[in-house]
Amino acid sequence: MKLFPCDQAFLDRLAADLPDGTLRTAEAHFLEEPRGRWRGQAGAVACPRNTDEVAAILRAANQAKVAVVPFGGGTGLVGGQVATGGVMPLILSLERMRAIRSVHTSENVMIAEAGAILADVQKAAEDADRLFPLSLASEGSARIGGLLATNAGGVNVLRYGNARDLVLGLEVVMPDGRIWNGLKRLRKDNTGYDLRNLMVGSEGTLGVITAASLRLFARPARQGSALMVVNSPDAALSLLALAQARLSEGISAFELIGGMGLDFLAQTMPQVRQPFDHQPEWMVLIDLGLPQGIDPSAALEDLFADALDAGLVSDGVIAQNTGQRAEFWAVRESIPEANRHIGAVSSHDISLPLSVVPDFIDRAGPALASIDTFRVNCFGHLGDGNLHYNVFPVQGRSRADHEHQRDSIKDCVHDLVHAMGGSVSAEHGIGRLKTGDLEKYGDPVKLAAMRAIKHALDPNGIMNPGAVLADTEMQPE
Repeated sequence: MKLFPCDQAFLDRLAADLPDGTLRTAEAHFLEEPRGRWRGQAGAVACPRNTDEVAAILRAANQAKVAVVPFGGGTGLVGGQVATGGVMPLILSLERMRAIRSVHTSENVMIAEAGAILADVQKAAEDADRLFPLSLASEGSARIGGLLATNAGGVNVLRYGNARDLVLGLEVVMPDGRIWNGLKRLRKDNTGYDLRNLMVGSEGTLGVITAASLRLFARPARQGSALMVVNSPDAALSLLALAQARLSEGISAFELIGGMGLDFLAQTMPQVRQPFDHQPEWMVLIDLGLPQGIDPSAALEDLFADALDAGLVSDGVIAQNTGQRAEFWAVRESIPEANRHIGAVSSHDISLPLSVVPDFIDRAGPALASIDTFRVNCFGHLGDGNLHYNVFPVQGRSRADHEHQRDSIKDCVHDLVHAMGGSVSAEHGIGRLKTGDLEKYGDPVKLAAMRAIKHALDPNGIMNPGAVLADTEMQPE
């Protein structure tokens, strides 16, 4: 089905059905993405105040066959929020729908609107003496709707799961403007197909999430962190197994940090205090959340002693207070910003079976060396097998010097990931950046089912055309 542009005639008709001020010109931040590789286009931005207004917008767009691009906090890294080609779309921003509708402490449930910023959701949970554990570097600007639409990961997946695992129910406006009232607070509901899990991770291609029932958790009574220097990624994996055997579900995060990332920090962000006088080649950040009666510092000291005896670690430091714990996390969370200052040639959000992570790291470097000489910053969530494997020019060269090699670099990394049973999209989604990768590496039966679902729910193809499935990019009538 072909689409029509979001032109003035359509906007005039739409404005007649909406309160004044709902439509506005698209400011620059709606047309950009964090890595600066694409610039989007839009006829206008619609900023509804409630679910009924979202429904009116989608109903009108569906009738007029005008493309709609949902926009959350704009923090996505795969271009899902920017339409770079095809017809001129309407951008739909839920920035005005930020309410925490209710908190049910006895049920450990919060109902939040999709425009709520993650940090505000975390604060609302804290005010109720609860924890909403989704945590990532962009939590000060990322919005719940976008995080659910992309099935975001973050640093606490090891213990609490991805965004998908933190949702009990959804309110969704379908492409034709009908509202699915699925805001249930149930842990068990076997009444047919699971539309909740279909919408989570659909990246705005099947409908618009307007609110969610979110799972809350008891706040850990005691928290602790440690940085431990490991001899290799293989030693880090063995340390993870040792930590899990000792502390089980008490481990909230287990992050692998490479020496190149620390070097980039020293070069570009010297204000970030580093824990060791000499930058190690590899280290891990371990974060614990424990019940009352268990001392996290003692648990980490015992873990370090056993790991030292086993030859897995050579140095370490345990946070003595909340300030030092925050400093440890500042190191980890500043690495992506340091990467941006250096300028990556090609960045990769990948996941692998845990047992093959060290082998991948050993093999990927020599494979890239067959293309050219690069620096690699490998870091990420080792606890759940998610690596950020980013390739940079050597000192004295720039990203522009390798622009002609970007596709070769990406193929080199992704081919190896696929061959080793991994995924080329771990927590960032497909967006528009990885539609070709999905076609190349995706199971053909799965892809056929995805297209069938897309056609069934969005037969006019108005929802975020060109995202996830490349062949849904529609051209003008």
